[in-house]
Order: sequence, then C-alpha cells, then structure tokens
Amino acid sequence: MPQALPSAAQAFEHEWSLLLACATPQFQPEVISQCLAKNLDWDLLFRLGEDHNVLAVVGLRLQKLDFASVPADARDKFRARIRAQNLFALSMTAELFQILDDFAPARIEPILIKGPVLSLLAYRDSAVRTYADLDLIVRQRDILAASQHMRALGFEPDVPETAIRAGKVPGEYFFARPGTQRIIELHTEPTFRYYPRPMPIDDLYQRSRTVLLDGRPIRALSLEDELLLNCIHGAKHFWERLVWIADIASVVANQPEIDWHRAWQVAQAVGAERMLLVGLQLAADTLGIQVPAQMSAHVSQDPFVPRLSRQISGWLPMAGNASISLPARAIFRARMGGGGLTGALYLLRLSLSPTEEDWVEGSEARGFWLWDALRRPFRLIRKYGQGG
Repeated sequence: MPQALPSAAQAFEHEWSLLLACATPQFQPEVISQCLAKNLDWDLLFRLGEDHNVLAVVGLRLQKLDFASVPADARDKFRARIRAQNLFALSMTAELFQILDDFAPARIEPILIKGPVLSLLAYRDSAVRTYADLDLIVRQRDILAASQHMRALGFEPDVPETAIRAGKVPGEYFFARPGTQRIIELHTEPTFRYYPRPMPIDDLYQRSRTVLLDGRPIRALSLEDELLLNCIHGAKHFWERLVWIADIASVVANQPEIDWHRAWQVAQAVGAERMLLVGLQLAADTLGIQVPAQMSAHVSQDPFVPRLSRQISGWLPMAGNASISLPARAIFRARMGGGGLTGALYLLRLSLSPTEEDWVEGSEARGFWLWDALRRPFRLIRKYGQGG
C-alpha cells in the first residue's frame, strides 16, 4: 500500500495522487478520473511533474483519456510538452548515431544506458521518458580516444585532456554541444563509484545485447544489468524522484523475460543485493506492482528493505527539496551498502573517492590524488552539514 504523505507534502496531496495514478505501469482510467475530479492546482501539478521528471508520462496518460476534465490551457501545455519531448528525443538520437558512426572506425565500443534505451524497456517507446542527456559506457582504456573524438565532433569537454592523461577520474566525462541543450556523458568502470564493488566491465560487455532504436541496432546492457544499474542510480540519489521508481516498476511489469536468478547473481557480484531489493520494494509500495515471486523471499529475509522503503517514502514527494541531514545521509549510504562492516567500508570509500569537485585547483594534470581525497569529506560537510 502507498505510504501516507508526510505533513510537508499534504499541501499537494491531490496533485501527488494524480502523478502516482499516471506513473503506475498499468493504465488505470478510473483511478485517474477520480484524481481529476479533485480540486487540482494545475500550475502546481506541472511544477511537481517537472521536478519528478514524469510530466510527459502524465501527459500521455491524460491524452489516452482525451484530456477529459483537463482545462484547455493545461491541455495545451501537455501537448506542447509531449511535442518538445519527441523533438528532443529525435535530436539526441541523431547525435547518438553520429557518435557511434565516428567511434566505430576507432574501435571504441560504447554501451547505451538509461535515457532512450530505458524508455524503450519501461514504456516501449524511446521518446516517452524524459531525459536530459545521453549516457554511454566506454572502457577506461578508451576514454582518452573517446574524448578526442567528442571534441572533433564539436562537443566541449568538462574534463581536460591533461586530467585524463594524469589518471584523474571525475564523476563522469561530461560533453556539451555549444548553443544547444545536447549533453553526452561518458562513463567508465572507475566512475561508477556507487557500485559497492567495482563494476565488472568485461562481464557487462559479455552479457550486453542489441536493441533497435529507430530501426538501428544499438548495444545495450542485458535486462538484468540495466535494471540493477538503475537501482544503484536511484540509491545514489536517495530515490528523490518518482521517475526512477516508475522506471523500475515499468521495467518489471513490461519485461517478463527478466531472469530473476541472474538478476540476483549480478547484484551479488557487485554487493548491490539490498539496492536491487529496495528498488523493487519501492516500486511495490509506491506504484502497487507485485515484487516478483523469485525475489520476495530475499525481501522477507532483509528487515532493512521495508524500513528503507518507508524512509524514502517520507522524502520522495518533495522531489529533492526535503532536508536530509549529513548523519542521516551517511546512515542511509551505509545501510544501502549492506550495513555492518560492509556498509561502513562502502561509506568510507564514497567519502574518500574524489570527483572533479574535489580536485585541488591547478592539480588537474597531476596524478597524485591524496589531497583530493582528503578534501572530499570537508566539501561534503560544507554542502550537507546544514541538512539537505
């Protein structure tokens, strides 16, 4: 059953209920109609939907009802939002194809993750899910060449080539096309710091598969690896957006061929069992799906899974605006990492693994990382020490 709204979110209870009704994998016209019959603040609904990245999904659900009970101005906004999403998706697909064509002669083999491929898996349409950038995995050994190719394609990198040569590892390798909103993020095995254990890149490539994106074959992760990656991504960001939970719920509902034994194995390989279980439990608690029978026994054996789901439900409606203190963040990280000594070591690693935000000014070209690591805890304290 969905959790009760925290007191801070009661002011938008009706709007939140409509978002949930539209984000549920199964189309529920009666429930949506009941929500539409309430006294809705449509401006607030749009802001909330944008904050949770589900506005396009909500618009498509309402479109299925011919926008019944939706005011004319709100109807126009939804239609404009859907058109804008489709145009953006087309532009990003064109960028992706150009990158793949450019990378191929250099034998750089990217794997597309999240974004359009997740939209395909969850919603059977690459343009439904809102995303702001394209995410590609490349091997660490290829990142220098990949960065050089991205520059040649006209993208501006956020990480200088000197830092790459020095062995610096950012949160991601960020590239933006000037004058546009087109952003590409390249990820390598060391950038996935939020995996409790190192990402087994060779295994991911071995298990990878081909999906069709606008008729073109694209390399993607296996179903099980993509599901786990998104559960880890949600945990990394404290599950503060409804879209991440809706993704998990819709992938589970729309991809019956998921091999749950394999999913558990790939989670065990990187120590992310609890992250997978919390993602599934959240999808059940928030959007009413059933935890797959093959996973329910694992859920029942871990008492922290329902506790973490309830905790997340407390801040979820606030879309990242809830105040979460630094100690609460640390405890959450440790518990998501498995708890006990395992969780403590996971928290310690995250606290001392520097990203570009921690690099000492002027040290980008130096491989020595100790001062960067020592700066990181102090930066985190400054950022979150006042709670949120």
